[in-house]
Amino acid sequence: MATETTPAHGGASFLTTPAGSDSVFAPEAFSDEQRMMAQTAHSFMAGEVTPLAERIDAQEPGLMRSLVEKSGQLGLLSADVPEEYGGLGAGLTVSTILADYLSGEASYGVAWGAHTTIGTLPIVLFGTPEQKATWLPDMATGKIVGSYALTEPGAGSDAMGIKTRAVRDGDSYVINGQKQWISNSGFADVMIAFAKVDETKHTAFIVPYKTPGVSLGAEEKKMGIKGSSTRAVYFDNARVPAGNVLGEVGKGHKIAFNILNIGRLKLGASNGGGCREVIGICAQYVTQRKAFGKTLAQFGLIQKKLAQMVVETYAAEAVNYRTAGLIEEALGKAPDRSPDSALKAIEEFAMECSICKVLGSEVLGRTVDEGVQIFGGYGFMHEYAVEKAYRDARITRIFEGTNEINRLLLTGTLFKRAMAGRISVMDAFPEIEAAIAERRTPSVDVPEELRFAAEAVERAKAATAYVLMKAGMRYMTEIEQEQEFLAAGADMLINLFAMDSAVARAAAALRAGSSDAGRHALAARLSVWRFLPGVTQAIADVLENLAVDAVSAGERDDELARLRAYLGDYHLASTPALRDLATTVIGRGSYPFSVVDERR
Repeated sequence: MATETTPAHGGASFLTTPAGSDSVFAPEAFSDEQRMMAQTAHSFMAGEVTPLAERIDAQEPGLMRSLVEKSGQLGLLSADVPEEYGGLGAGLTVSTILADYLSGEASYGVAWGAHTTIGTLPIVLFGTPEQKATWLPDMATGKIVGSYALTEPGAGSDAMGIKTRAVRDGDSYVINGQKQWISNSGFADVMIAFAKVDETKHTAFIVPYKTPGVSLGAEEKKMGIKGSSTRAVYFDNARVPAGNVLGEVGKGHKIAFNILNIGRLKLGASNGGGCREVIGICAQYVTQRKAFGKTLAQFGLIQKKLAQMVVETYAAEAVNYRTAGLIEEALGKAPDRSPDSALKAIEEFAMECSICKVLGSEVLGRTVDEGVQIFGGYGFMHEYAVEKAYRDARITRIFEGTNEINRLLLTGTLFKRAMAGRISVMDAFPEIEAAIAERRTPSVDVPEELRFAAEAVERAKAATAYVLMKAGMRYMTEIEQEQEFLAAGADMLINLFAMDSAVARAAAALRAGSSDAGRHALAARLSVWRFLPGVTQAIADVLENLAVDAVSAGERDDELARLRAYLGDYHLASTPALRDLATTVIGRGSYPFSVVDERR
């Protein structure tokens, strides 16, 4: 099930690679086996999980555990597990596909993700041969269910601030402390738990739940994802064999952060699947509900909402699968299969993983909100699925590091890499400055249908690099304290990657001569129309705030005028374009770019 992707690229290479020139991995490039896995996952959700939504939300005893085990019997838990340990060894792109197509019922999606990604993957990537042989075969089938215990009452986003401690005692470690909000804890068999050894050495442990001294709190009462198990976990002199240390003592934080990167990628994918689900629900509802003698599907503003939901989902999907392909390629090209090689390959694309998480969760948030609005008063009623989708979606902006933390990490990582010479934006600054001053037309190599869109993306990249580097030189050593600036920089990068990935996805469809290539081009042009204003607004915000201390108002106005003249106007008759796309969505009764038939 190997995925064909482009030659190796470094993280954030989208900033320096012309829009649309890369052959990126996208749903249209799925192999037959990958499409089969997507269809299997979708069929399992539609047939076995979604019909039980009410029982799942009620946390019927044993139900979620049985669903996880059923999915294991279909091979839906084992994509990341090597074949020698009973898995499919299918790779990251397949497990990303599964995260996408197993997201139709959010509580099950959480249980699946907690088991396969943050529960199983740490052992796959960092376990010893003995640890892998002990745990992975049964985790691949669902006979053993996993979880991940990092968060504490005083250490959520601040993962390094954990207070749980592990003390060496002969051939064991004795663990004391507390974890909270641990997914799957009510029915899992084993957890990846984090504690500090010798007060400072952040370390990961494989801890069975049956270990004496491990106990659980009551199920949390949550706003959404009510069917998922979420409990506190307590360690009271819990004795764990030294052989259960995962990785090395003192390097647990590296495992935690890089597994969270993969978690962010897969959360982005599951958010995309959630968007498709809501689009399908709404696309069918608008053909049935009537007002003023017409179906809702005939109203322009309803059409606009549906089409915008599709445009944002299209770009988020492009980001998710592009990132999955890049990471899997890096893992495949590593000189060996050691944990250090895995760490480096995953860490290289930490910025892209943060974008997957933030973009996907915020697109999902807007999609479910508009979904409720399309349903009107019925959308506020419990018996309609869109009400549940609205509640379930809210956690995604908090999971796997809040969106605020991810924004800070995103821009902070960019500056660290730029200073280290890992991203060539600083070396390119003089050329960028000259291009802006001379209003040069960027050079792009894309099908004609996308030329104007690609040029707009390239201008936005140059303007972003120019403003971020100029502001970075102003803030210098104080940059970590300038959270508002870092967040604005992240908004530039998120919107840029969304546009760039949408254009690359559509360019691939056009070059391949796909039957729906025109629709891809339409979605890409609309993606630029949708996300470009976020870049220009963030640029203006940064320059406005720089003017307070660093430059005069006159200099600020000159800078803004120069950048606006360079960026120019992105002309697109959005109303007919959105109506065109909405017609397809309503006609299909589902998201129009799915690789499987999701019509109800």
